Amino acid sequence: MTKRHPWLAAFFAFGTLMCSLTVLLLLVPDTPLDSAWRINPEGYHALHSIGAWAFPLMVAVGTGCGFAAVGLWRGRRWGSRLALLILSINLAGDLFNALERHDYRTLIGVPIAIGMIVYLVRTG
Repeated sequence: MTKRHPWLAAFFAFGTLMCSLTVLLLLVPDTPLDSAWRINPEGYHALHSIGAWAFPLMVAVGTGCGFAAVGLWRGRRWGSRLALLILSINLAGDLFNALERHDYRTLIGVPIAIGMIVYLVRTG
């Protein structure tokens, strides 16, 4: 058992909710809910460009975030490890998008991910 991380659990729970909304929008297109894509039109185009893989990808990300949220809330070591894995993958993705795609807006996630990773490593 490790330290409980309720704020990080809430962060990952929010990620789960956003993935669930994305899955719903992918499953039920052309509804008034599609206006939610105005928040992230690049995400809309990116998900639609990968076609049928978008759905299982978002289900996997949402499930991972959900498990991380539960593990962090309960103070389980596996929850911290899963959160570290997810944050590390996200950090690598942000760096890739900045360096390869020249989307420098993604750099805002780099110090945030590093801070969360350092916090989790130090607090167990």
